Amino acid sequence: MVGAISVARAQDPAAGKTLFQQKCASCHNPHKKLTGPALAGVEDRWPDKKLLHQWIRNSASVLATGDKYANDLFNEYSKLTMTPFPELKDEDIDNILAYVNSVPAPGAAKPGADSAAAGEVQEESGSNSLLFGVITLILAIVAVILMQINSNLNKLAAEKEGHERLEPVPFYKNKAYIALGILILFVIGGYFTIQGAIGLGRQQNYMPEQPIFYSHKVHAGINQINCLYCHSSAEKSKHAMIPSENVCMNCHKAITEYTGPELFTAEGKKVNGTAEIQKLFDHVGWDPKAGRYTKPGQPIEWTKIHSLPDHVYFNHSQHVVAGKVQCQTCHGDIQQMDEVKQFADLSMGWCVNCHRTTKVQFTENNYYSIFEKLHNDIKENKIDSVTVEMLGGTECQKCHY
Repeated sequence: MVGAISVARAQDPAAGKTLFQQKCASCHNPHKKLTGPALAGVEDRWPDKKLLHQWIRNSASVLATGDKYANDLFNEYSKLTMTPFPELKDEDIDNILAYVNSVPAPGAAKPGADSAAAGEVQEESGSNSLLFGVITLILAIVAVILMQINSNLNKLAAEKEGHERLEPVPFYKNKAYIALGILILFVIGGYFTIQGAIGLGRQQNYMPEQPIFYSHKVHAGINQINCLYCHSSAEKSKHAMIPSENVCMNCHKAITEYTGPELFTAEGKKVNGTAEIQKLFDHVGWDPKAGRYTKPGQPIEWTKIHSLPDHVYFNHSQHVVAGKVQCQTCHGDIQQMDEVKQFADLSMGWCVNCHRTTKVQFTENNYYSIFEKLHNDIKENKIDSVTVEMLGGTECQKCHY
């Protein structure tokens, strides 16, 4: 009975999943052949479970015994020796195998699968300027109508009392009304002209269609891939960099099919994730069945979204490394975006307001060690924090020089 309990405790698929991802996932998949064989049913293929455990810990020691199955496997996979894992206990290996056996085959129904509603509507906050302008115009028209009604009522009252009253001038010939109308149109037209000039070249909420449907929600959100894995120069350079295709292929040599939640465009059109992965293979010339590159690659022509004027200097590394600014501050909830859009208007006012209110990680940050006065002010409790503005962050030369 005790032995049965210990075996039951050893079968922990959750712990096995962690170990599998750390030690096995780079070469193996439960149901697909990668660098190594698919692992589903591996216990049935090995004649002896103890020999399987020994193979996982040190495959070379099993090959040395002359075991036929082990040597056939070694020859089938180009005589690649498996990485030894001597630190794995029997319980750890059993957990890994339990996880492998718990993974459903592609196409099989997943227990508790959550069917997402197609065409999830994302509410976007737009400018209310147009609404206010329309309301103002409507109120002005109502005011003119009420004035005309008042004039007609006065005329009727005067006629009833026998007072002679001159015929009123029609509102469209009334110089006061005409002047008021021109003034209103001038104010409204001037407002929208100024707003248009200020917003010239800005692209807030710009969401172009890309050559490949790349979902940040899947990669950065669901799979928790660090932003710096793909945009590695964000902490080293002025530009965050669009990753080259070989960065994508680091994972997609093994991941050839999409098995995550259903994908939809902003218009609600369903997206075939596996077909989008195939577009990547077509660009780089990768044949997933042969497991090698079979033709010359072509660059993916991504459409740039975030653009600043040429006279504006912005350095990603300064913000990421020195300022400790999170990507979401400027790019919004990127980990929730299937299709990337420009979150902020990236205007001068937006940047300056951020510099005025953002508190920098001033202490324990060598980048700011030369600001002795501010360090002393913090020690003497004259100030409790330091904003970018206090470091000269609103001076013109910071961004224009």
